[in-house]
Amino acid sequence: MDAQLLAFTGVAAGMVAMPGADFTVVVRNALVSRRMGVACALGIAGGLLFHTALAVAGVAAVLAAVPALFRVLQLMGGAYVLYLGVRTLQSVARPRPAEDAGEEKATAGGGLRQGFLTNALNPKAPITFFSLLPQFVPAGSPAMPRTLLLALIVVVLGLLWFPMVALLVDRLGRWLRRPRAARAVAAVTGTALTALGISLLAAPLMT
Repeated sequence: MDAQLLAFTGVAAGMVAMPGADFTVVVRNALVSRRMGVACALGIAGGLLFHTALAVAGVAAVLAAVPALFRVLQLMGGAYVLYLGVRTLQSVARPRPAEDAGEEKATAGGGLRQGFLTNALNPKAPITFFSLLPQFVPAGSPAMPRTLLLALIVVVLGLLWFPMVALLVDRLGRWLRRPRAARAVAAVTGTALTALGISLLAAPLMT
């Protein structure tokens, strides 16, 4: 692996592992069950694939060139993250009966959908990748094969990091799922998601 690829891998790993809505949603789902946590993690990796594909195709340039479209996507993403936060806080205030929890554990598709939408509705991601990927394409080399390789690295990092987070949370789940601990963690994750959603909604309205 050449020096540029190593440098890009380090930068991309830092971006993927940076705590944010993706991390919080994985923790939230992994507390329900390992199945939902891993499904959510795979959904986020799917979102990363979506964004890197946009960057490779150059669609992200359109988002950067059309502020109104960018703001609409910001509002959609913020509204969805806020919705997840409010739902989590509601579950703290009104815990569901045990039989409902068993039903939720079976809906891995819900975790997959939450992970994908949380990542895919973040319009900053494709623009970040669009501006980052060209920095690691050597001068004179074909841009498309190299950009595809860089995009693949991002997706692989997501496939490694987020399932690892889900499995770690599940491993600690015996303690984290105790009623008092579970309510505390749900309160923290719900508050974090709500705050992130509000900030995402406020950003386009203040510009």
